[in-house]
Amino acid sequence: MARRVLLPGAVLATAALAVALRLAASAPAAADVPWIVFSAHPDGTALQQLFRMQSDGQGLQQISKGPRPATDPAFSPDGERIAFVRLGRGIFSMGLDGTSEKRLTKNGRDSYPAWSPDGKQIAFLRPYKQQWTLFVMSASGGKAHRLPQAPPGGRPTWTKDGKAILLPTVADVSVVDPRTGRIKGRFDLRAELVSSTAAAVAANGKSIAYIGRRPLTGPADCGESPCPMFALYVVSTARPKPLKIANGTGPATWLPDGKTIVYVTGGKLVVTTLPGGKSSTIPLDEHLLAGDAPPAWQPR
Repeated sequence: MARRVLLPGAVLATAALAVALRLAASAPAAADVPWIVFSAHPDGTALQQLFRMQSDGQGLQQISKGPRPATDPAFSPDGERIAFVRLGRGIFSMGLDGTSEKRLTKNGRDSYPAWSPDGKQIAFLRPYKQQWTLFVMSASGGKAHRLPQAPPGGRPTWTKDGKAILLPTVADVSVVDPRTGRIKGRFDLRAELVSSTAAAVAANGKSIAYIGRRPLTGPADCGESPCPMFALYVVSTARPKPLKIANGTGPATWLPDGKTIVYVTGGKLVVTTLPGGKSSTIPLDEHLLAGDAPPAWQPR
């Protein structure tokens, strides 16, 4: 299904993941350590599913199953439920441990769910007239409302007060009314996005993590033209020059503090704190992750 841009960092897992799951099942999980939910390929298959692991590396567990790939996880503001996408089926929600799964939409191309701060609504994208269009629905499902005045854009983010939705576009970040999509303002972050759906906006609307092209560093030839090279960047209104975070990685997501991002690269989860760019790594031994969707970090 050609619904998303596959970026460097989207990789197949190895059979070692099954071994790691058996070992992790017996490891105790600390209640005060936040969970990270991410996509990976169990048992070396190409069918990605959702896994959870605490940020200290403990408690690895597969939480979604089924014949359809699961991706795009997003936490509810209380950290107890996860909205996610089953490719070709729509948007679903489930408990943190994978129980109480519920189907929320029936459009097989619905993507990129984002909870409102009060937990009552979910914003998401749906193709409409051949463009990614912003919709909002109740967090319990039901009829979705198209925001007709919203511009075509990428992965939505709610502001902390819930009064607006931040929508990355090719040229800027639009601040839109969550009822109508009317543009209330714009942030020009001077970012050259490969895809607006591979961009994540901090809840303050003033920083964006995105996948962009990077200069070629050596001979690379894809036939008649050089092979495209990509990197993860962060840019903000306070720092007009983009800061390169890592080469050849998947898209990132922001932690609730608005200062930290988490992303997948080289089969590892990496947490980077800005503006200094100090990073820490959460390894998964030999298993490799799917990097076409950013991980989700549990709010506290």
